[in-house]
Order: sequence, then C-alpha cells, then structure tokens
Amino acid sequence: MKKKILILCTGNSCRSQMAEGFLKSFDAKLEVYSAGTNPSSQVHPKAVQVMAEIGIDISEGTPANVDGYLDHSFDYVITVCDNAKETCPMFLGDVKEQVHIGFEDPADAVGTEEEVLAEFRRIRDEIKRNFYQFYADKVKP
Repeated sequence: MKKKILILCTGNSCRSQMAEGFLKSFDAKLEVYSAGTNPSSQVHPKAVQVMAEIGIDISEGTPANVDGYLDHSFDYVITVCDNAKETCPMFLGDVKEQVHIGFEDPADAVGTEEEVLAEFRRIRDEIKRNFYQFYADKVKP
C-alpha cells in the first residue's frame, strides 16, 4: 500500500523541500507532499543548489500553505522545524502518526557565500541521514 506523507515547516522553502526530495528519491512509490505554516514565495535557491549537487532536483517545488492539506489523510505528518511543531494545525483528515524531526534553518546562516553553502550542505546531509533512518524504521516494507 502506498504511504502518504506530509512534511511541514514554516516557510516550506528549505528543510521541508529537501526532506520531500529525499523521501521521493528513497522510494518512488511514496506519495510525499510538503507545506508551510507561513509559506515563502519560492524554494530557496541555495536549497535547490545543494540538492542538485547530489543529483536531486527540487527546482520545480513550490511552497504551499498547510491549510490546503488539513482535510487530507496521511500516514505521517512530519514537522521539521520547532515553529511548525508548535503551530501545527489540527488536521481534519485521518493522520496515523505525527512525528517531529527537527533541523536548524540553513536560511538563517550568515557569512561568506562558501560558509552559507557549507551550512546548507550540513543541514542537507542531516536531513538525508535522519529521513533515511525514519524511512528504514517506519516506512520501508
């Protein structure tokens, strides 16, 4: 049976987009969505860049408002930032399990271009590791 997963963040421009990209790369049969409690206007260009470096294209992603998913059913709703966890809305659809896998926001990184990219790569690698562990433990058949 196809698992349906929603990944929630505040802006839906970095962490949730990267996590969505990773889950889809782990298993093409998963139905994965991401959304934000206060969505940005676009996916962060550096998130697109660091994912492209490892062969995952998230350039077509569009930040979405979580309100559009409240009446849907999901196997998992995963929050990836503390703010989204604290402000996670009530879902009217059936949600089998809510999970929090938190990460720092790479969009908050300051410094030179290379220092900021290093932070995006660090968070990307953490997301990959933690979401693969989630996938292996909870989702993989």
